[in-house]
Amino acid sequence: MVAFPPCKINLGLNVLSRRPDGYHDVSTCFYPLPWSDVLEVLPSPSLNFTHTGLNIPGKEEDNLCLKAYKLLKSDYDLTPIQLHLHKIIPMGAGLGGGSSDASHMLMLLDKLFSLGLSLTQLSGYASTLGSDCTFFLYDQPMLGNGRGEKLQGISLSLKGYYLILVKPHVHVSTSEAYSHVIAHQAAHSIQEIVSKPVGLWRKLLINDFEESVFQKHPLLKDVKDRLYGHGALYASMSGSGSSLFGIFDKEIDLTSQFRDELCWSGWL
Repeated sequence: MVAFPPCKINLGLNVLSRRPDGYHDVSTCFYPLPWSDVLEVLPSPSLNFTHTGLNIPGKEEDNLCLKAYKLLKSDYDLTPIQLHLHKIIPMGAGLGGGSSDASHMLMLLDKLFSLGLSLTQLSGYASTLGSDCTFFLYDQPMLGNGRGEKLQGISLSLKGYYLILVKPHVHVSTSEAYSHVIAHQAAHSIQEIVSKPVGLWRKLLINDFEESVFQKHPLLKDVKDRLYGHGALYASMSGSGSSLFGIFDKEIDLTSQFRDELCWSGWL
């Protein structure tokens, strides 16, 4: 069985408060992008994990796909599998690629082993794997609250807009980004802002991580400024970085401007 886990961008990201458990309450709008990894799961005599594409750093046992398998195996009598991941979405980019892989792994296992899990059950498992994993069980824009796992549907479509996504050669540590962000209550809700025309988002729709991340990594601010300079209606960093995106009302080729930094572009 094969799945194509997509990535996401954040349309606005407000860090509202620090919680007693050490996490932060946030507000954001997740928007899925049709740029995906490839995940294949097959029955196998023994558990085996292989991968191609982009390099996947870290220990194999820490991979979220394997954690998803072991999580379900702790509750169900799953037989061994052959898991292959072709990695296309860059890691540490604020695009949620690893979270998407994990959630689609849960859905593949549900189908492969005919577990009959409800969306509520899948959501429970996904939320233990990562704050934004639950979003990837849905194929639609969603408002995210709490740690990002509390989701609410939203009527929002960027169809007809052209998006350019840029991943500079910069790594932003999520934990470090959270340690420098200043939590505060936003003046306007993200739900209210994204209901307005895209052309009005520039001064209203804020990613709270940008201020401190841009100070440490000026290149990221430069990329955002260049996207606006080439006519973006709205440009922002996704998540805690380091990817940035620009939303345009027409197709534009910036390959020569960003060279190998350009990750993905296309109509939404």
